[in-house]
Amino acid sequence: MIPKNIEKQLNILDYALSSLWRRRLKSLSVLLVFAAVIFLLASFQMVTQALTAKAKQLLVHTPEITLQQMSAGRQEAIALTYSHQLAEIFGIRKVVPRIWGYYFDEVRLANYTIIGMDLSEIPGNALLDTTLLSGTMPEKAEQGKVVVGQSITKSLELGGRLTFSLFRPDLSLKSFEISGEFAPDTDILSHDLIVMNLADARDLFSIPTGLATDLCVYVTNPQEIETIAKKISAALPGVRVLTRPQIQKTYQVVFGWRSGFGSICLLAALAAFAILAWDKASGLSPEEKREIAILKVLGWETGDILAVRFWESVSVSGLACLVGITAAYIHVVYFAASLFRPVLMGWSVLRPELQLLPRLAAGDILLILAFTVIPYLAATVIPAWRNATVPADAALGG
Repeated sequence: MIPKNIEKQLNILDYALSSLWRRRLKSLSVLLVFAAVIFLLASFQMVTQALTAKAKQLLVHTPEITLQQMSAGRQEAIALTYSHQLAEIFGIRKVVPRIWGYYFDEVRLANYTIIGMDLSEIPGNALLDTTLLSGTMPEKAEQGKVVVGQSITKSLELGGRLTFSLFRPDLSLKSFEISGEFAPDTDILSHDLIVMNLADARDLFSIPTGLATDLCVYVTNPQEIETIAKKISAALPGVRVLTRPQIQKTYQVVFGWRSGFGSICLLAALAAFAILAWDKASGLSPEEKREIAILKVLGWETGDILAVRFWESVSVSGLACLVGITAAYIHVVYFAASLFRPVLMGWSVLRPELQLLPRLAAGDILLILAFTVIPYLAATVIPAWRNATVPADAALGG
């Protein structure tokens, strides 16, 4: 036996659905606009979560601590002699120098990221091969061998060739041979990346012997990263100490800032939609006013009429949320968030073909509902209350 209150609400819901069907063109237009607003907001939220999770997954291969020489607030080459001072700190497993920088291709107006390291010196270097689609990482003794990202071969228009050349600062050419290619799963970090051994990078950028771009510090116990970082800061006052958690947090902040900027821009569209809904709800047509009057003559109370409006709004907003979030998921997963890539991927000309898998938590869904459904309910139910209080004879007389 269904309780009377529930049965009453079911009957009101049935009447609300039939009312929406009678005004199906108007209801469909509101539904589509509402779904579009939710689609935009949900897409930004999904992309942010997916990019943050992807970066966190890939950054496990980064060193626990990175040291950079700073002068007047800018990074300079760091001396390799610092390695001897670091050897006195208990808990440091290995110190590996690294040379990296950006190479600007004037023909294609694109920047390539160059990283040079003796990869055999990295603890657990065997895991680096798991990031490759094909080939192997260059060995220390293999001069001129490189591993490239997915976009490099396309950008350089190599075709079937495995060799290419880059200019040194003195405009002389240095030749390289591709020994491997990064897998698409690592595109967020490796799409425009060229990895070579330390000697080749030093030669390409003309960096003097005894200097490097930074020092990668690997620790024995990951739980002691912060403690060791503080000891390094005390021992080397002029050196900036970056830990892996700090780098992960930076990626999260960058993606969150870009997504937040886009979401704030979309709030203008949401506000415009709420104003439109308020205007439509407060400006009822003569037929709708007459319908309210007839219902009151038949014995409907103001609360019942508000319940009709409430269920109409819930039905429209619920369906709009379902359509909008589903469309956002398809947009992010199958189309790699193509609408928002210029905003989220920054200035780079070589942008990766991301394979994102969004993970929406309950908090994310509640956030989307709070920014969309609640304003819409307020914009429809509150004006309906004002119209429902109009005397029935006045509405019928109009």
